[in-house]
Amino acid sequence: MLAPTTAFRFFFFVACVQNVLDSLIPALVADKNRKFIYVEQAFFQRWWRDQSEEVQNVVKQLVNSGQLELINGGMCMHDEAAPHYIDMIDQTTLGHRYIKEQFNVTPRIGWQIDPFGHSAVQAYLLSAEVGFDFLFFARIDYQDRAKRINEKTLEVVWRASKSLGSSAQIMTGISPKNYEPPSDNFYFEVGDTSPIVQDDMNLFDYNVPERVNDFVSAAIAQANITRTNHIMWTMGTDFKYQYAHTWFRQMDKFIHYVNQDGRVNALYSTPSMYIDAKYAANESWPLKTDDFFPYADRENAYWTGYFTSRPALKGYVRTMSAYYLAARQLEFFKGRNEVGLSTDSLADALALVQHHDAVSGTEKQHVADDYAKRLSIGYTEAEKVVAASLACLTEFSKNGCVNPITNFQQCPLLNISYCPPSEVDLSSGKSLVVVVYNPLGWKREDIIRIPVINENVTVKDSKGKVIESQLLPLLKDSMSLRNSYSTAYLGKSTNVTPSYWLAFSASVPPLGFNTYIISSAKQAASHSGMRTVYKSQIRQNDTIEVGPGNLKLLYSGKRAKLMRYINSKTSVNKLLEQSYIYYRGDDGSKDLQPSGAYIFRPNGTYPIEPEGQLSFTILRGPLLDEVHQRINPWIYQVTRVYKGKDHAEIEFTVGPIPIDDGIGKEVVTQITSNMISNKTFYTDSSGRDFIERIRDYRKDWNLEVNQPIAGNYYPVNLGIYMKDNSSELSILVDRSVGGSSIADGQLELMLHRRLVADDNRGVSEALNETVCVFDKCEGLTIIGKYYLRIDPVGEAAKWRRSFGQEIYSPFLLAFTEQDGDHWANSHLATYSAMDTTYVLPDNVALITLQELDSGKILLRLAHLYEIEEDTDLSVMSSVELKKVFPKKKISKVTEMNLSANQERAVMEKKRLVWRVEGSSKEQPTAVRGSPVDPAKLVVELAPMEIRTFVIEFYSER
Repeated sequence: MLAPTTAFRFFFFVACVQNVLDSLIPALVADKNRKFIYVEQAFFQRWWRDQSEEVQNVVKQLVNSGQLELINGGMCMHDEAAPHYIDMIDQTTLGHRYIKEQFNVTPRIGWQIDPFGHSAVQAYLLSAEVGFDFLFFARIDYQDRAKRINEKTLEVVWRASKSLGSSAQIMTGISPKNYEPPSDNFYFEVGDTSPIVQDDMNLFDYNVPERVNDFVSAAIAQANITRTNHIMWTMGTDFKYQYAHTWFRQMDKFIHYVNQDGRVNALYSTPSMYIDAKYAANESWPLKTDDFFPYADRENAYWTGYFTSRPALKGYVRTMSAYYLAARQLEFFKGRNEVGLSTDSLADALALVQHHDAVSGTEKQHVADDYAKRLSIGYTEAEKVVAASLACLTEFSKNGCVNPITNFQQCPLLNISYCPPSEVDLSSGKSLVVVVYNPLGWKREDIIRIPVINENVTVKDSKGKVIESQLLPLLKDSMSLRNSYSTAYLGKSTNVTPSYWLAFSASVPPLGFNTYIISSAKQAASHSGMRTVYKSQIRQNDTIEVGPGNLKLLYSGKRAKLMRYINSKTSVNKLLEQSYIYYRGDDGSKDLQPSGAYIFRPNGTYPIEPEGQLSFTILRGPLLDEVHQRINPWIYQVTRVYKGKDHAEIEFTVGPIPIDDGIGKEVVTQITSNMISNKTFYTDSSGRDFIERIRDYRKDWNLEVNQPIAGNYYPVNLGIYMKDNSSELSILVDRSVGGSSIADGQLELMLHRRLVADDNRGVSEALNETVCVFDKCEGLTIIGKYYLRIDPVGEAAKWRRSFGQEIYSPFLLAFTEQDGDHWANSHLATYSAMDTTYVLPDNVALITLQELDSGKILLRLAHLYEIEEDTDLSVMSSVELKKVFPKKKISKVTEMNLSANQERAVMEKKRLVWRVEGSSKEQPTAVRGSPVDPAKLVVELAPMEIRTFVIEFYSER
């Protein structure tokens, strides 16, 4: 079967997707036997909008007839290591619903042919749960591929979720040779060098017999490694079919003459036709579990560097993803304005940046800049939606939603301590109003930190009661970064210099907000004991205890290093050290394989030790303690221990990484304990399931270890942990990074990388990010966080899941000023969209609440736990929709598939059920929530289940 296709990656070639589609449509119209598949909707929609009604009707006919098959169907072919599962769902939904709207089609085929390794979440969630019957991809480890070719196991049933089991498995086909034609002799773009089929016998280069033999030989070779008598050729690759006629003319001739020959039968096909033929064969297929990470395309070439590449972009994507989730909620509460502001621009930008050469960090610098620019534009529009929605919700006026008066401002650069709305002089009697919005479905408390210009401030809650707060000085290192990066982002220097971080505890209801008033205090004494400063000296031999609550971190005064982790509440008492190293990026001088944007190829491990006098600063207070450490001239670290939290928060500032010595560096933090982990650790799959990893081991084949560091790196989106007989050490992250356990009792995260060579995989430039402030350019500095906790064994999942959700969905802050502190007299000070007596269960998250253009809403609820992950919470849970929407009356609830382009019942009815080798006919059925009773309106969720609904309400008139 010939399946004409092309794949698009963001490389700098003379290529244009518009040319492909312009050329393709008349080529298909010319012969009804010809077929083509198309994947990425972002490109397609841009082209579609420019077409005449006549051309659009022709395309619709081609789609309806099956000549043009729209597969995968997301806005892009997303990466599978760096994106969060919520972003994967959102971008797929955006594309799928558009296809449904324009063509009344639901894609059947997953087509992830180019991502660099494949996640379990892609299999069971973004394939089975969206209604795909088959998932195709190409890139798996070269050792794995060799074994599968030998055993005829390139096509398998992939059962990736231990919680959902066979109910969410997907039939999967792995291409024998990436996603290209079967050999170098079958490329037919203008300028390609493959010999054409010359069938004019009057010409000297007549070659029909030779070309037929080439075709038949390649077909038989592939048939010998494929089960059943059907094989598929992907007749295309990157940037092909700009001149579609040159391809189809040759394929027409091949089909004609090969079928005359009779040894094989050739026909134009699509993946849907192919899988229907496979299914009809009634074959039993091998079973695959877990995932396909890490990926190496040859010896010494592990594509594990991109797990961390461009960490600033990865962090920005995660921040915008969380903001988009909250903004959609607020947009719904206010009411979507179709002619005015919307979150659509941010939705589009976030969808695009999930591409496998975007959030992955494997694009050229100017392309990365473009992605960031699009996110910024999208944020600016969504920021207006959020401000208007909060003004609407807080104002007592019934016309508040029509013409709200309150002007809310937000602080997208708060991570570098830049927040003009909070950096105001309150001595004149004005107050700063801080509205804190909680996008989670349960009540939540957390510490708010905002910069202020002086210490004479006090904080009151929504009832006017003064609450405890704490000031921490903004130290020189933070101010330097603030000044340079705010200038870089804004193009101008700031004229206000804050002196302190103001910290206070905020308690906010589910899907709601609370209000806090910051005003001038008569004297700084209102913050008694707010900042005891401790500076250690190298001569000190004492042990320093840090932490105002249950958790204590013990530091060595002499070594200025972490020594021990003690939690009096859980009785955990463990030796613990934290350090930095860098891997020297191989320059490829030996075998032309350097470390680069894709590939991690370390050439030596180098500890990063403090330079000069060992010293660190401790700031103490009633809410939190901070430990400030200058590790070296380009690494700074702040460790925070909160009174009400049982974890440590580590904020790192890394950069500019020096490369004046000509050496690329990949910077890693290591957490070392005395735990006996037996080569075993666990990493998440796209923020969902945790998968067991064993150092130097693969479940599917006998691994030949040639890269003991890079070959043991995995993507970390939510967290990484290890355990022994008594305890579990967990680390959660604020963005996707690479992580591993290279030694027993130790976990490590790669935080930043700056390299001097290209790794020869298509970027064609070194991963060397710089930032320019006026005429001065230097390497990029990264600010990020990770969170660390040790629990008794078996008790850590609660923290990883619940706090992991809080990391993903932080509080959203909005600021405004008023005269005095009488906000509650004229505004609603606290609000929850849910019934005031109701919160979502601890094991359920609301991951989508979005008003659709039709006035209906899209709702997704996700169970956060796997089976057997937690004794109390890995159980069936339920959500009462009437209490989630107490202010509206629900008229209809329709359960949809994950991407909301078809009813779930319809999807289940037409799903193909593939036979598995060695399995009995009666396979255990995974537990699922029952259908929603239209009267009771209660949603049940089983472990790891995500349920999607379109909900309609009765008119409020």
